[in-house]
Amino acid sequence: MNTINKEDIKRILKLRFENDMHTKLCDLPLPSCLKDIYKGANRIKEAIEKNQKVAIVGDYDVDGIISCVILSEFFDDLGFDYVVKIPNRFKDGYGLNEEIIKELDCDLIITVDNGIAAIDAAKLCKEKNIDLIITDHHMPLQTLPDAFAIINPKQEDCKFPNIEICGAQVAWYLVAALKEVCKIKYDLSKFIELLAIAIIADMMELRDLNRALVRKGIEYINKSNRAAFKAIKLYYQKDKFGLDNISFLIAPLINSAGRMDDASISYRFLHTKKLQDAQNYLEQIVNFNENRKDEEKQLFEESLKQIDEKDACIIVGGANWHEGVLGIVASRLAKHFKKPAFVFSKNENKLKGSARSVGKVDVLSLITKANFLLENYGGHKGAAGFSLDFKYLDEFKNLIFKECLKIPKNEFNDADEILGILDPIEIDFEMLEILESFEPFGYKNPRPFFVLENLNVKNKKLIGKEEKHLKLILNKDSKTIEALFFNFDKEPNLNEKITLVGSISKNEYRGLIVPQFIVKEIY
Repeated sequence: MNTINKEDIKRILKLRFENDMHTKLCDLPLPSCLKDIYKGANRIKEAIEKNQKVAIVGDYDVDGIISCVILSEFFDDLGFDYVVKIPNRFKDGYGLNEEIIKELDCDLIITVDNGIAAIDAAKLCKEKNIDLIITDHHMPLQTLPDAFAIINPKQEDCKFPNIEICGAQVAWYLVAALKEVCKIKYDLSKFIELLAIAIIADMMELRDLNRALVRKGIEYINKSNRAAFKAIKLYYQKDKFGLDNISFLIAPLINSAGRMDDASISYRFLHTKKLQDAQNYLEQIVNFNENRKDEEKQLFEESLKQIDEKDACIIVGGANWHEGVLGIVASRLAKHFKKPAFVFSKNENKLKGSARSVGKVDVLSLITKANFLLENYGGHKGAAGFSLDFKYLDEFKNLIFKECLKIPKNEFNDADEILGILDPIEIDFEMLEILESFEPFGYKNPRPFFVLENLNVKNKKLIGKEEKHLKLILNKDSKTIEALFFNFDKEPNLNEKITLVGSISKNEYRGLIVPQFIVKEIY
């Protein structure tokens, strides 16, 4: 492995974005790239002019909730009345279905972040003379629903650039088209703060237009007057949010209501203009999130008992496992074992499952190979959901195990990218600035990792409530650095010489900024 310096790091990281076409907000693709977008926008304009009854049907995750907020806030600003329906994970299941259509008394249904597989629901809409506009970003199946308009960049004949965008971005593009057809002045940048959260939460690739939106979105969140963000800042006593705060604080909070109870609480939290209401909703959401953590911990521990580490992938499950945390448990297992993970819950003779990817493995493609056994499935490369009858479980497992054995081992490799061996003297404020200029790190722009060789352990301390984390003071020659090893699995001795793999981050404490090394492994 080569020794690298700051100039090498700049050169290596720049290469990641050499093919990016849309690096500024002014460069973003136009709404006209999306098939059916003006057909859909003109139909919504007609509904507004005729004061018809319109329903927005979303999804219970962060992306779906934010999609609903974007479209409903646009209608609020026009003074147009509408209904929002976010299916309850436990009572309604995923996406638009026949029961929801029967419940909604309306002339027009607009789906956001779902609908591309709603073939039966689209038929019922036709029978009831309800026009259906589908906005989605999930992979279309071979047969598309018979809808008035389908706005999905993954359609074969859609001219949108080959960059994966989330459901909230599709909803935002629809608002951009509505602004045009309604011939009104409207500030589309007011939603960029929300788009940044949806892009990160839905694990979209952080390159090209997604990178531009997230970079700007984090700026906007920190200047935001949205009641929800003010409430979070007050509750957690934070003045400023960074990318990690979105990934590990804001997104899990918004997700927790849909996982544990009902996502409409998170929708109301983001949608309200009143700080007091936002604070009340936040209190409920924080409780849901604490319950979610407990449930997740329990299922993760139960999963470990079922795993054979020799298997090519992880497939675990149990009776009445909490459906709201299956995806998170799958994600933790995939990360822990560096293999794709499938986690299911058995309710009577029905199984509901969540799958999460690792490295370059496409879990949706894996599940599609078992489609003849499944009642339902959908998602994207990194995350997918599925359901099947219990009698097909063994056949499903055998097929997935066999398919995973065919995948080359290098496809399983963690997305972490070790750039090279770094001299600790390079870890300074200039390095923080260089790395910051290439943020946000995430899918398709992994956080850079470095090797530090032969450092002396000068001091060490256990930290955190349960003392699960390790703080190290390390030195080499005249340079001293601070390192943190979260959930450490190896503790070095004082004065021992160690080699580390990890990343560099900014530690802000009481107004002081210090570079710190986040340890991934100790050798």
